[in-house]
Amino acid sequence: MRSRSCQDGTRGAAAGMLVDTVGRLLVVNPTYKFGWGLPGGVIEADESPLAACRRELREELGIEPALDGLAGVDWIPARLDRGAATIFVFAGRIPDALVHRIRLPPEELSAHLFADPARLDELLAVHIVRRMAACLAARRAGRVAYLEFGRDVLPSGRTAGSR
Repeated sequence: MRSRSCQDGTRGAAAGMLVDTVGRLLVVNPTYKFGWGLPGGVIEADESPLAACRRELREELGIEPALDGLAGVDWIPARLDRGAATIFVFAGRIPDALVHRIRLPPEELSAHLFADPARLDELLAVHIVRRMAACLAARRAGRVAYLEFGRDVLPSGRTAGSR
């Protein structure tokens, strides 16, 4: 998920949390940075988070998997080299018939694999592992995760609108 810095405000990105028919999570290995991540990328001007996710999945995977809904929103604090970011994570499934049609752009992604969610800590940065664990748990509970740097900051089982 390539991101660009934004001089004025928070950057936005969208990612696909896609699972295969046995529940393994699709992760990709970018050529432009170290480590694995989810397919996705920056939200362009005048583009909704959902439209950005669909576009990025089409560009990065060569397929258009069905998305089931929003799994989580993760606010990432600013760092010295970039501003704050809001990451929208959309859930979806990749049926067996689409798995073999995945085509990666070689200039952007070098590999993909389906990983057991229990082994994500072997592939992903710590805050992304937290994000995925929280989003997967929220989906199982029928809610959307609100996160700050991968941490679920709302009381367990509550949603942003509940009191």
